[in-house]
Amino acid sequence: MTDQQIIAATQAWLSSFVIAYNICPFARREHERNSIRYRVVPGNSFETSLETVIAECVHLDSDPDTETSLLIFAENFADFEDFLDLLAIAEQLLIDQGYEGIYQLASFHPDYCFAQTAENDPGNYTNRSPYPMLHLIREESIERAVASHPDPAGIPDRNIELTRQLGLEKLRAILNACYPAQE
Repeated sequence: MTDQQIIAATQAWLSSFVIAYNICPFARREHERNSIRYRVVPGNSFETSLETVIAECVHLDSDPDTETSLLIFAENFADFEDFLDLLAIAEQLLIDQGYEGIYQLASFHPDYCFAQTAENDPGNYTNRSPYPMLHLIREESIERAVASHPDPAGIPDRNIELTRQLGLEKLRAILNACYPAQE
């Protein structure tokens, strides 16, 4: 698949799930402002992936019009445990490079499974996506958004309840609809 097809699948997931079901109450604004940067990470090595995370921090440093970035790992980290290793190293790298308190990572994966949660629990879909992804977020923006939300602490519980009400069949259909048709 081309980078554009991968980005289109990610945008379809964002629109049809994250925004449509208000999973992240802050996503709609940035989507409508076109301030989300989508970057397909080339290659399949930890080194290249981590270099891309820092390069994206540098981009955010220099471009205030980019509110947030989604780093999409379409060629690598299909294994959820490998992805969690990448996430842990990337989080430490942000600290080591002086980005602690400036940027934060959120993680999404097609097989996302919260600790102590059954793999088929619909609540896992709050963090399931078409591809493995790291969401690089400005901490300052998180603080502003949370301050303006009536119940930020209740968002995760609301999302888990919603996904359980939607059920596995519906959630799988939403996610599967994001992928481009194979020719």
